Amino acid sequence: MTLSQQIARHIPFLRRFSRALTGSQEGGDAYALATLETLVAEQGEKSGGSRLRPGEDPKIALFRLLLDIWSAAPINAHTEVASELELGARRNLEAISLRPRIAFLLSALEGFALEEVASTLDVSVEEAGDLVAAANAEIAGQIATEVLIIEDEPLIALDLREVVEELGHSVVGVARTHTEALVEIAKARPGLILADIQLADGSSGLEAVNEILSDFSIPVIFITAYPERFLLGEAPEPAFLIAKPFAVDALKAVISQALFFDRRSRPGVSGTA
Repeated sequence: MTLSQQIARHIPFLRRFSRALTGSQEGGDAYALATLETLVAEQGEKSGGSRLRPGEDPKIALFRLLLDIWSAAPINAHTEVASELELGARRNLEAISLRPRIAFLLSALEGFALEEVASTLDVSVEEAGDLVAAANAEIAGQIATEVLIIEDEPLIALDLREVVEELGHSVVGVARTHTEALVEIAKARPGLILADIQLADGSSGLEAVNEILSDFSIPVIFITAYPERFLLGEAPEPAFLIAKPFAVDALKAVISQALFFDRRSRPGVSGTA
């Protein structure tokens, strides 16, 4: 199997990581493309895939190469005026120390085990763990906000509250129905909403969120056992989707991403934003 065949399935995840790392779609895609072009050029010069270490997962080599290129060449410069969304994302990302940010994205966003993070960054497993822990602490300090939970299952709502509070955020309310969600939003304007789609009385969390967002814009993460209803319904923007049962680390990563890339002027956010 050629190197290109080995890394093909990792390309979509490489683009996602690169976009998160750079804070923009254009910049991220430029680095991902440069990474692939470098691999192709090296294959033309040598056989056997020079970037691979003996017995190493091609994914690790691919991500390590992207980071090498990213650190060496500022190719994500924009010639056009960046949007408010992109400017806010860059400000938020730049507020987090570089190596902890990379370790966090590899671990929480891409699902790398600590051993894989360590190999990608050429550090020990212990150092990789320290970097991820440092990132969690910095992220909480930079983007702490208030969160509204729209969830009809008490135990799941409790789990969500614990995740939110572990990240340094606070919960301003928990709603079980569309009507309760509107009541809670009238009391406080949160910086993030976590919502199920199917609610206790048969009402729709998707409809509740769309009604809320008709008045102001905040990021939303839908956490649902019915992801197809999100795809078939009128999905709001900005919104993210996580299927139940959810992994805590994945949810933490998405919460941080949602807040990182939201507009700088969003309500309820403390820190540098």
